[in-house]
Amino acid sequence: MNTRYLVLGAGMQGTAAAFDLVKHAHPASVVMADASLEQAQRACDRVNRLTGSDMCHARQVDALNAASLGALLADADILLSCVPYWMHPCIADCAIEHKVSMLDLGGNTDVTRKTLAKNDEAVAAGVSLVPDCGLAPGFVNSLGMWLVEHLDTCDSVKLYCGVLPQNPVAPLNYKTTFNVEGLVTEYDYSAVVLRDGEIQMIPTLSELESLQVEGLGEMESFVTSGGTSMAPYSVQGKVTNYQYKTIRFPGHCNAMRLYKDFGLWREDEIDIKGVKVRPKDVFCRVFGEELSKIKDVDQCIVRAVGIGTRDGKPIQLQIDMHDRQCEETGFTSMERLTGFSLATYAHHMAQGKMPKGALRYELAMTGTDFVEEIQRRGIKMRFSEQAI
Repeated sequence: MNTRYLVLGAGMQGTAAAFDLVKHAHPASVVMADASLEQAQRACDRVNRLTGSDMCHARQVDALNAASLGALLADADILLSCVPYWMHPCIADCAIEHKVSMLDLGGNTDVTRKTLAKNDEAVAAGVSLVPDCGLAPGFVNSLGMWLVEHLDTCDSVKLYCGVLPQNPVAPLNYKTTFNVEGLVTEYDYSAVVLRDGEIQMIPTLSELESLQVEGLGEMESFVTSGGTSMAPYSVQGKVTNYQYKTIRFPGHCNAMRLYKDFGLWREDEIDIKGVKVRPKDVFCRVFGEELSKIKDVDQCIVRAVGIGTRDGKPIQLQIDMHDRQCEETGFTSMERLTGFSLATYAHHMAQGKMPKGALRYELAMTGTDFVEEIQRRGIKMRFSEQAI
């Protein structure tokens, strides 16, 4: 294909996405742009080394400066935004102006709504905008749609996902695999779910549930925000119940509740010895630095459970996945499942299989197509079904 891709943000997920594009999308070019040219060059060198090509090129950019970003968009067809979630709507405006289609990693439903509100402008420009193309939201909702597509009627979809250390260290039994501010957002805000056919907002760090995971034993899951994004709205009327929970080692949820309940995630300014600070900013800085000291390889557990009917009989469908850091490429499980998912959607877009406009992730590509494509990337899943 002759598609020119621009990957904005040369961090972990952006590098994995660029690698996948070079390996699977047959691009005309892949440009990796970052505020740090040195970071972009390191990422490009890694991608080129792993793929045995010279397809990836580094550029420096100020993503929030229209002139700086516009200069790169002039030579791009599809933009993959791998920057902090709050930047996506501003970047989408620039992409529309330069008639470049765009995908992003999402992470906050309110921000996603701002991007989706640009539908008329995107249609007029002849481009597609697809937010939330990461892991959760993203990958897990594709599995949810796969379940819906493989049932005649669907009563419930339950999605679970957790990126975890392979060698957990007490007391949190966790390691950072993405931006700490994004993690706190998932733990702090309300979650959108579909219950008894109605949209509801559910508090995070609630509805603690025990799960048995093969190879790990007893794990816990609990409500977090952002994982469902707009999917409950998209399936309303076809599905009665739709929800998402995060998986962690036992005890993690209650430990994080202490930070939330005692105000360390407050966003209002307070005075500390004459200095105005937001508790959340201080927490993210200190907590993030301490968590970054924990060095370990990661693993990801995903479970998707659908209950409904097929051929007039009640049935439960289940997808289980246990992915680990790749020894051959060095990509973490988080990078693989997030970056590869984003690139899979970008390739689908490049093939002309998406309409123009601002598209909800779960409606832009079928779950069946996504599952087929992501398995081609070496992501292994186990499918099971049982009569109920």
